[in-house]
Amino acid sequence: MENLMLLLPLLLLLLAPLASTTTLSLDNPSFPSTLAKKMIRDFNLFPERSINIVEDDDGLRSSSFQQKKIVEKRFKFPNLVDPNGISVDDLGHHAGYYQIEHSHAARMFYFFFESRSRKTDPVVIWLTGGPGCSSELALFYENGPFKIEKNSSLVWNEYGWDQASNLLYVDQPTGTGFSYSSDNRDIRHNEQGVSDDLYDFLQAFFKEHPEFAKNDFYITGESYAGHYIPAFAARGFAIGNGLTDPLVQYKAYTDYALDMGIIKESDYKHINTKLPACETAIKLCGTDGTIACMAAYLACNTIFSSIKSVAGNINHYDIRKECEGSLCYDFSNMENLLSKKSVKEALGVGDIDFVSCSPVVYQAMIMDWMRNLEAGIPHLLEDGIKLLVYAGEYDLICNWLGNSRWVHAMEWSGQKEFGASADVPFMVGGSEAGLFKTHGPLTFLKVHDAGHMVPMDQPKAALNMLKRWAKGSLSESTTGVSSM
Repeated sequence: MENLMLLLPLLLLLLAPLASTTTLSLDNPSFPSTLAKKMIRDFNLFPERSINIVEDDDGLRSSSFQQKKIVEKRFKFPNLVDPNGISVDDLGHHAGYYQIEHSHAARMFYFFFESRSRKTDPVVIWLTGGPGCSSELALFYENGPFKIEKNSSLVWNEYGWDQASNLLYVDQPTGTGFSYSSDNRDIRHNEQGVSDDLYDFLQAFFKEHPEFAKNDFYITGESYAGHYIPAFAARGFAIGNGLTDPLVQYKAYTDYALDMGIIKESDYKHINTKLPACETAIKLCGTDGTIACMAAYLACNTIFSSIKSVAGNINHYDIRKECEGSLCYDFSNMENLLSKKSVKEALGVGDIDFVSCSPVVYQAMIMDWMRNLEAGIPHLLEDGIKLLVYAGEYDLICNWLGNSRWVHAMEWSGQKEFGASADVPFMVGGSEAGLFKTHGPLTFLKVHDAGHMVPMDQPKAALNMLKRWAKGSLSESTTGVSSM
């Protein structure tokens, strides 16, 4: 009760602009659904549906699902430019649906690409953040087997992570990508629900593919995926430009913006006056739940929006660039490709619409946004589970400074030794691609010349990062891993 009394003035302060009119409009820029839609517009993603909720299953895959949890097929993209005439069987590319166990009618879509090198390579699952953005963004623009051309044709990606791993991309949470449900109750609202679904999927996946069950298994992803990656780590986990500890990371926004010349000293002082309300709300979010978490979301995002207001048309995923008009990235080639009838037939998705990023899923997860997910990581480190936190140096929204600070602030038995470790150049092909420090199972890497999407901006460095980290060290000289 005492905490709620502290929270009420903060809520009144935050909600006062909303109460200035007699009716609450969904177009109010402070309202969460509008914030969600703005984020989606910033990505240049305009799906026909805001989420994949179908009116009924009308038999779609239902007969198959009566027998098994996983329905999967080998496929080959009809738009793949392939001079060698590789067959579907040679590729080892799979697409499938998982019937989510603890759901009413949810189906989770995934891609699985067997390694181009060895079947004994690690199994790596990639999760895109948002929350509510499809992992196909990474598949086609970051680290998948293909790169997408302007005419929506596909060419091989020489730095695809399937060169060193058996690679899984999952459309999650429900309603993202090709994942769908016929029941609104299947929309997830927190990390626990998302993680439970992923855990159940992985159990079913390895039952379907027992030949990969003994391989090393790594969980990777970026942005908001930093919230739920730690929840089900195995051999190791990697978080790229993630949001993991909001209390630490939101305080780093103004420092990063000032250091990079995005704001001036006067802006810095003014915006920092918003920090106490943000800190108080985050702390209460960890104890009082829903109302406090909404207050934290609203309070803390005024810090980011204030920086954006000063910075103007800056691309907050890569501050070296401007957004294209009111947009930041154009992923329409992927939208066009995955809307083609021939592609849908190859993947076996029926008439399901592809949803790149869902504002409905984003809004549903808002109450979970400001929770600290760092708290469970020290236990994983103590068990010897490897953690790689990496960040492109030009990302504002999940910047390297905030990520470095929460990693250094994390309390575990190796905290002092990690803090005292020297920064070491991350060398790729004879050039410095970043700086890293490591102690025991923990590694932090700052990637040069990259923004929020490191594998897109620095594909060669990102592949080398994965290969070396999986082998035990980012040092080029100690792993025997050649730079490609």
